[in-house]
Amino acid sequence: MEQAERGLLIVFTGDGKGKTTAALGCALRAVGHGWKVLMIQFIKGAFPSGELEAARRLGGNLEIRPMGRGFVKPGQPAAEDIQAAREAWQAALRGMRSDDYDMMILDEINNAVDYGLLAIEDLIAGLQARPQRLHVICTGRNAHPRLVEAADMVSEIRLVKHPYQRGLAARRGIEY
Repeated sequence: MEQAERGLLIVFTGDGKGKTTAALGCALRAVGHGWKVLMIQFIKGAFPSGELEAARRLGGNLEIRPMGRGFVKPGQPAAEDIQAAREAWQAALRGMRSDDYDMMILDEINNAVDYGLLAIEDLIAGLQARPQRLHVICTGRNAHPRLVEAADMVSEIRLVKHPYQRGLAARRGIEY
């Protein structure tokens, strides 16, 4: 990859649907340019989802690793959730240090920090130590102010209306 500039730190946050979807759109664009992308999912577990199947179909340029256990109770994380987040963070650090990737997506890492699964100091230090060329996208609600300050680009996705509000279930191809 020819890239003279420093990699960007991008944050997609807010209470609306579409943070992970926006990150995957960036990943799709990056793969189209021949980049290698790694997505570490901090909260989501290994349940069937469209993005996992799409990544398999892209021939290895997009790797997605679901490393969470599913939904975490905010403010009361289980010990297993804390351990899963630590393992996901270590995998992310290894991915950064490997210098094998052009883009890394830390999916729902904002939630992991907000829920107390990962310290903001560790996140900021890891991001500062990444290879200069690596683009990193952090997704999830409640992005920490220190992450927002460190970021090159921040988009807040605001909920206006969602089918959940009418009692409709998550839809295949839309939410997963």
